[in-house]
Order: sequence, then C-alpha cells, then structure tokens
Amino acid sequence: QVQLVESGGGLVQAGGSLRLSCAASGRSFSSYAMGWFRQVLGKEREFVAAISRSSISTRYADSAKGRFTISRDNAKNTVYLQMNNLKPEDTAVYYCAARFANILVTTVGIWDSWGQGTQVTVSS
Repeated sequence: QVQLVESGGGLVQAGGSLRLSCAASGRSFSSYAMGWFRQVLGKEREFVAAISRSSISTRYADSAKGRFTISRDNAKNTVYLQMNNLKPEDTAVYYCAARFANILVTTVGIWDSWGQGTQVTVSS
C-alpha cells in the first residue's frame, strides 16, 4: 500500500489558479497510476484526472479538460493537479488516489489507496 497526503487547497476567486500536490510514501510510487477525484458534501465522489505510471497517458473528466493538468514527478514521489480558470462549481474536497494497475479508470471503488483530501473553495 502507498500512503498519500494532499496539500495546496485553499480559497481562490473565480478565474484564479491553484496547484494541488499529493506526496506518496510506502511502496514504489512509480508502480502506481495516480488520480485526482473530488467530492461535494452530500454528493458522490467524482473522477477529475488520472496519469499513468510513466506519465505517457493522461485522462480527464470533461469538466477538467482544457483547465486542469495532471502531472507527476516520480523522483519526488509526488503527483500534481494544476487547476486554472477555476469556477465556483469546482468547489469540493479534492482527493488523491493510487492504483497499482496501470489502467486509467474513472470508477472510484477500484482505486487502491486514498489521501485524506484537501478543500478547494472558489468564490464568485
């Protein structure tokens, strides 16, 4: 198992940017596909973006395409989510996830490890 800790959340005005980070420890980070999900209180957790082990492949939710960029630095055991042109509807708790298989899936239940989440609030 890999342990995940997110950081970088906060309060930002609409149109602004934030970069989330997720630091991993434990088993080899480069063996995991990594993903970002988000959840609004009272709603289901939803997929945002994912990246393959060696960064060759990425996948985005339609809501994230063109505004968010996922990246990773295997030397630093860290995955990032750069979020630009933020909108109030992006307000949520953002979670980092790891999956040992190198297939970029959007289904919440088949990701292996999760962080504790970081709050992102976008004001209008």
